[in-house]
Amino acid sequence: MPASQTEAAAVATAEDANSGMAAPPHPLVEFWGYFTSSRGAVIGLVVICVLAILAIFADVIAPLAPDEQFRDSFLVPPAWVEGGSMRFILGTDDIGRDILSRIIHGARVSMSIGTLVVTVSLALGIALGLIAGYARGVTEVIIMRMMDIMLALPSLLLAIVIVAILGPSLVNAAMAVVIVAMPHYVRLTRAAVITEMSKDYVTASRVNGAGPFRLMIVQVLPNCMAPLIVQATLGFSTAVLDLAALGFLGMGAQPPTPEWGTMLANALQFIQRAWWVVSFPGLAILVTVLAFNLMGDGLRDALDPKLKR
Repeated sequence: MPASQTEAAAVATAEDANSGMAAPPHPLVEFWGYFTSSRGAVIGLVVICVLAILAIFADVIAPLAPDEQFRDSFLVPPAWVEGGSMRFILGTDDIGRDILSRIIHGARVSMSIGTLVVTVSLALGIALGLIAGYARGVTEVIIMRMMDIMLALPSLLLAIVIVAILGPSLVNAAMAVVIVAMPHYVRLTRAAVITEMSKDYVTASRVNGAGPFRLMIVQVLPNCMAPLIVQATLGFSTAVLDLAALGFLGMGAQPPTPEWGTMLANALQFIQRAWWVVSFPGLAILVTVLAFNLMGDGLRDALDPKLKR
């Protein structure tokens, strides 16, 4: 082979090697690498996946029906405690219902209502935040002062007031939590939109003739989603906790719905002589809230460029 051809082949090989080394990783691969670097975030994700499976397949996984009563098995302790039975692994409540089955079905209630609450509040918050951040002026002042008034009140107290007006039920409790959670998404969206509106790509889109709707939905909103995803994940734990608190106060899910907060309220009088009736629903709330908080912290670290090393 001539020397010129040999040199050309060597140059081509070197260029291919350099181009291969310089190729950046796919954004999803990079995100997953940052996310999995946090052990707590991975544990939270695993727990959430388990809860989702329990919620979806509750009818198959639960050993017994959540409302089935066994008249000869009142306040049976867990299986590993003296007097317990393998038939009721986590014991029974004061009217003979299996606690494990009720907790599994309670996961369905909490996960489904929590998902609905976060989705609706996020959608409303994004819509109002986009309007406030884009329109500015009087429209922004009106929207943000309304959000400030809502944020001035304790969230749980405001939710209690709303449920007291609408009436105690799971649907009304969900509506109250939606209203309470919405201001956080509005403020976050507005701040992100104002930041993005000063960037060059927005100016270029305007010069190319992009209308307000296309500018907000297609150009600006995708670049505002990272903090909103993190807030939605953390907001899920807050929604579960608020729904459980309203159920505990008798303003959320009503008996015999197997909701964790309602289970705590009904079993509170037996806390001294039947600890399992209170402990396991409370532990379910604790694990769920902790899992979403851990995953939210992992998402924040993976999506925020300032926190990446």
